[in-house]
Amino acid sequence: MLEAADNPLLPVYAPPDEVFTRGEGVWLFTDDERRYLDFISGIAVNALGHAHPKLVAALTEQAGKLWHLSNMFRIEGQEKLAAQYVAHTFADRVFFTNSGTEAIECALKMARRYHYANGQPERIEIIGFSGSFHGRSYAAVNASGNAGYLEGFGPPLPGYRQLPFGDHDALKAAIGSQTAAILLEPVQGEGGCRAIPEICLRELRALCDAAGALLIFDEVQCGAGRTGKLFAHQWAGIAPDIMAVAKGVGGGFPMGACLASNEAAKGMVRGVHGTTFGGNPLAMAVGFAVFEELTRPQFLEHVRDMSNQLGQSLEGLKDRHPGYVLEVRGKGLLRGLRLSADPKPVQIAARGLGLLVGVAGENVLRLAPPLIVQEAHIAKAVETLDAALSAARSA
Repeated sequence: MLEAADNPLLPVYAPPDEVFTRGEGVWLFTDDERRYLDFISGIAVNALGHAHPKLVAALTEQAGKLWHLSNMFRIEGQEKLAAQYVAHTFADRVFFTNSGTEAIECALKMARRYHYANGQPERIEIIGFSGSFHGRSYAAVNASGNAGYLEGFGPPLPGYRQLPFGDHDALKAAIGSQTAAILLEPVQGEGGCRAIPEICLRELRALCDAAGALLIFDEVQCGAGRTGKLFAHQWAGIAPDIMAVAKGVGGGFPMGACLASNEAAKGMVRGVHGTTFGGNPLAMAVGFAVFEELTRPQFLEHVRDMSNQLGQSLEGLKDRHPGYVLEVRGKGLLRGLRLSADPKPVQIAARGLGLLVGVAGENVLRLAPPLIVQEAHIAKAVETLDAALSAARSA
């Protein structure tokens, strides 16, 4: 590997020294065969773990047939996978992308175009919330609730507004005749693994209906079975008008999608949106294999069982480290420990002990293991976190 000073990559990341060369299930291996328990899974991407046989087979088979056509032509895999999404969600329409950011871009354009099609082009405002993260493109950082993402990139775009997380009165006061949509993550990831209560999601649905605004859910990180249902909002018994998904739906292959009702998608006619690589045959083959696994009833039952074990075990860590572990956050297998200090030392200590975890806003240590995780893996991870917390606290 190159020294940092000689590395030609743009220095927008600061990765540790470990070099991972292969993965197997919930484990990652370095070039010198050190083994690490992966409890971040590419930031909630490797939903079925590493090198899942079914995904390897699907990709290998498709690679020998057809890689790329562009959307100039019908792609059979798109129609096949879109039909599955329609059958298992609120959606009537699906647009495939390469990433979550692109799915968000489609959702934002769709919301504004909807009102344009209804003769209300002035309705352009997208309301979001503090702590939210919706991607790194220019529109997505404007929609996100972190001013730091915009620093140095010129003036903010018009029509984007962020409100305090959980402030219902501020939201009711803000929504008006120029509101196009409300955009939120049912479980915030980067914002510190904060789950929005189900009653609040239902109230948001009612508020949008009353105001004639669209409800957009960003389930890029919290979707794809991570909370124990196919998508997190399903716990609340309501549906959005538009939803962006990615990460876990591709199981590690770059893939995303923007899902919508027929009504919300009414303005998206020929020529107003597009993609070169989105929905390519390789992504569709892998995406279909992932979807088949996620929609097996016993699979989501397993996720719920493991979620309960992880949640209870993390509460135990909170009890063993009073004053340091302040709160257990999140839902399903997207969990966070809010600490009284910077979580980076704990992350580093855990990595030194063979456990990979992430960090998030508000001093949160983030856990997002593969959904195939077993009881023994959770027990091992919690034991290691216990040691890492103790080491970081006494350092």
